[in-house]
Amino acid sequence: MEKPRYPCLYQINTRVWLTELSQTLGRTATLDDIPDAELDRLAATGFDWIWLLSVWRTGSAAQQVSRLNSEWRHEFQETLPDLREDDIAGSGFAISGYTVHPSLGGDTALARVRQRLRDRGLRLMLDFVPNHTAPDHPWVEEHPEYYVAGTESDLEQAPQNYTRIPQNDRVVAFGRDPYFAGWPDTLQLDYSNPATQQAMCSELLRIASQCDGVRCDMAMLVLPDVFERTWGRRAPLFWPDMTRRVRERVPGFCFMAEVYWDLEWTMQQQGFDYAYDKRLYDRLRDGHARPVREHFRAGLDFQDKVARFMENHDEPRAAAIFPPAMHQAAAVITYLSPGLRFFHQGQFEGRRKRIAPHLVRAPIEPVDEAVKRFYEGLLSVMRNRTVRDGDWCKLDCEPAWDGNWTSDGFLAFGWQRDAARLLVVVNYASNQGQCYVRLPYADPDGGTVRFTDLTSGACYEHAENDLLSTGLYIDLPPWGYHLFEMKPA
Repeated sequence: MEKPRYPCLYQINTRVWLTELSQTLGRTATLDDIPDAELDRLAATGFDWIWLLSVWRTGSAAQQVSRLNSEWRHEFQETLPDLREDDIAGSGFAISGYTVHPSLGGDTALARVRQRLRDRGLRLMLDFVPNHTAPDHPWVEEHPEYYVAGTESDLEQAPQNYTRIPQNDRVVAFGRDPYFAGWPDTLQLDYSNPATQQAMCSELLRIASQCDGVRCDMAMLVLPDVFERTWGRRAPLFWPDMTRRVRERVPGFCFMAEVYWDLEWTMQQQGFDYAYDKRLYDRLRDGHARPVREHFRAGLDFQDKVARFMENHDEPRAAAIFPPAMHQAAAVITYLSPGLRFFHQGQFEGRRKRIAPHLVRAPIEPVDEAVKRFYEGLLSVMRNRTVRDGDWCKLDCEPAWDGNWTSDGFLAFGWQRDAARLLVVVNYASNQGQCYVRLPYADPDGGTVRFTDLTSGACYEHAENDLLSTGLYIDLPPWGYHLFEMKPA
């Protein structure tokens, strides 16, 4: 199976997808009902990975919390004005067991859809939630020592972070990170207990037999420093030994970390193939080119191992927060830079409503045809082997004349694979701008270079001597961009 240097991943909300299929079929759909034609389409689009979100078993305890939490319910009703109780299945991250939910067809249906994906050259990614479990996970009764225990005083003073377990009358902590109140539909695992770590490693070894990689939810929460800051107790390192043990059994198994707080490099060093690049996303949302440009100063040992995205199930929809022209410019930067290219179901259609992971139904939204056309064009470029397997470099953008400050709004990248060359130039600013882009590819012996814009089809020719002496002159409108294929004329 092909393994490009810079693969593409597509995240699918499995329960929502199957709800839509159920409505079409007039009966409950399982993973076996996913049409072959849909898998063919995903493969033809150029994806390498399919992340099926929320396939694992969830229980009634977390579902009840989801249905009764007034703050969450308000969000659900904003998404679905015609909200029904059946729409709220509980969070897919409040897992009561790492077996496929029976309503999705169980483990055997997952095995079959995995094989169907593999037949098309697609790898399967699933969820792993290291930090917590659902309140009705079997361990709550069978192994209460696996959880962070609290006291009556903790429960009285911080009821947002602790709960009483009716099964055994124990006080146990909700799952949480150190900056927010606990998640009331989860219970916190105690990583200072080696037995807990061993149990979670055993779970992950079993998961690794069912897929090709895992996206690890809030992976930094079990780092020793973070765990101690949250719970006041030191935890042994978990990830380095665990990733090694899994790869010993399943060579090439992939780990992707959801991670924040500038801990991406830490997760990479502890065995992760990819770590969320939330910093780039935040800088693109801020709309200023210089911090974005500075982000790309990092070495490729870092950049090759980040997952770059415009939206996911946690973030707002890109079409809802980026104005149209800015959306396109940000996507060009995000997806034509190194790393894992991470897309989200509904992104290509310009969906505007985020679907909470507690819900199993999505609202009906019209397709934004302009967004759809843009992504069709971008994905066509991304199927080019030059940007899948080539060498990337950041290029300098210089003022077009003395005193022209607009060059500060530009970013430029070069891609090269053998003789193939691609130039990406973006004016990431709300004003028209000009600059000269310094190219590393010009031949000092002279000749002419033809620049073909892959989005518009326009062609331009420039003498190589001019490109060497001054660079390529660029003049772009606000949020404008060029994707040039470079060839000898």
